[in-house]
Amino acid sequence: MNLLDSLVEKAKADKQRIVLPEGTEKRTLTAADQLIRDGVAEIILLGNREEILEQAQQLGLENTNRATIVDPKKHEKKELYANLLHELRKKKGMTLEQAEQLVEDPLFLACLMIKNGDADGEIAGAQNTTGDVLRPALQIIKTSPGVKVVSGAFLMFTQTPQYGENGTLLFADCAVMPNPTAEELASIAIASAETMRSLVGVEPKVAMLSFSTKGSATHEMIDKVSEATRLAKEINPSLLIDGELQADAALVESVGISKAPGSAIAGKANVLVFPSLEAGNIGYKLVQRLGNAEAVGPVLQGMAAPVNDLSRGCSVEDIYKMVAIAANQAIGMKKNK
Repeated sequence: MNLLDSLVEKAKADKQRIVLPEGTEKRTLTAADQLIRDGVAEIILLGNREEILEQAQQLGLENTNRATIVDPKKHEKKELYANLLHELRKKKGMTLEQAEQLVEDPLFLACLMIKNGDADGEIAGAQNTTGDVLRPALQIIKTSPGVKVVSGAFLMFTQTPQYGENGTLLFADCAVMPNPTAEELASIAIASAETMRSLVGVEPKVAMLSFSTKGSATHEMIDKVSEATRLAKEINPSLLIDGELQADAALVESVGISKAPGSAIAGKANVLVFPSLEAGNIGYKLVQRLGNAEAVGPVLQGMAAPVNDLSRGCSVEDIYKMVAIAANQAIGMKKNK
């Protein structure tokens, strides 16, 4: 059984309530129908009930009527959620009238359902930008205690079993933070290690990537990576992490021995933390396209509850996988409480 199949089976064994705000979107509806059919999660669709069911009928879907459908404009908890949003945001100047309007936005409603304990996780982004998905999540669900930044990781399933964990690696940050500081980069490294541990079930070995290995070059960009490595070790002394490392030194054992002798990570890394969003985003897409790897994500890290973003070019299969991942994140978070 491969990792994704394993995540689906774990989700089936402990069903979580996953809310899909883009309830009338065709790919989302199709994925929801398959998820319900397979018993992967309890699906909550947001949108007009008649429109959702009519769309499902046109698509030939048979299981949509088994989803919980919540109409953002009229449902029994609308006033409760509006009051909750007002309470959360009144210090920022939000009035009750503004809260009553925003609660009709499916992206805000989904986060309020999670905050109120009526859902365990959210998947969105097939129609909305990352910024639109993240904004209400950061305002309502917020980050986990002690976490300073939200970042986006990709699980990379490569065809090179000699690297990572039998070919599986985690890349971060590939989706959120354009130019993290050393402190933010340290936080991304710690969050990425936890994602690797909770989803893949292995001990993370974190490489902090740069264009230098252990002082082979000098530049302020290298200094940032070295400082982030030091800070991450200080925050979590048990974390297996090293840097700065070039990508080949992080992955290839012979190169790691040559460039970073004595390193416990060089040549053995399964988590690659990139120094910037530019590098991370380019890196994962090159591996995906040129290396024919499967990239699953972005898995948003650092949130107090699972809120995962989709690419607007996502497939039905992508949505299915991300729901399974969100369910596993929710299971892991509940166990850690």
